[in-house]
Amino acid sequence: MTTRAIMVDVDGVLVRHPDPAGWSVHLERDLGISVQDLQRYFFAVHWDDIVHGRAGLQARLSRVLAEVAPHVECGTLVDYWFAHDAHVDRLLLDDLIALREQEIETHLATVQEHERARYLWTTMGFGVHFDGMHYAALLGCSKPDAAFFHAIESRTGFAPDELFFIDDKMANVEGARAVGWRAAHWTGEVGLRTLLSAVMD
Repeated sequence: MTTRAIMVDVDGVLVRHPDPAGWSVHLERDLGISVQDLQRYFFAVHWDDIVHGRAGLQARLSRVLAEVAPHVECGTLVDYWFAHDAHVDRLLLDDLIALREQEIETHLATVQEHERARYLWTTMGFGVHFDGMHYAALLGCSKPDAAFFHAIESRTGFAPDELFFIDDKMANVEGARAVGWRAAHWTGEVGLRTLLSAVMD
């Protein structure tokens, strides 16, 4: 059983904020925006459409900010968000780079909207280290739906048993396993090579 590609989740795996509250922990202090208002009026109402590619991030966010934080421009918040949600797990990235040098492809498999996907790929430089990026807004579906995993198979041409996937959410790991992928729950406590060896035994 040969692993031809490793599929890696982004948030909570490759990108891990040091504070459990995440990128918005100091949002009210820094920009004067209530985290509760942002959750209630933006994420709870609009995020599903945005992250599945049915609406644009800035169009929906601008509308909400005009009501809850008219003193903040949409671009200012987006820049703050992306910059404060960019803490890379360098040990994991180094392991992935080393495995890629051994001719195992590395890909991102993540729930993102278009703008942050571009930020991850270009501004954060993941495009240099990964062979592909497969994300919810591009595919029109998200983990743990089987459609998400099948779409990646179609895009890459890999068979399910040629793929190894890591994610910090057990539901996503189980979703991958249900379609025949080998997958492991990522906690950061066990290294990538150890997890990969375990599923190959």
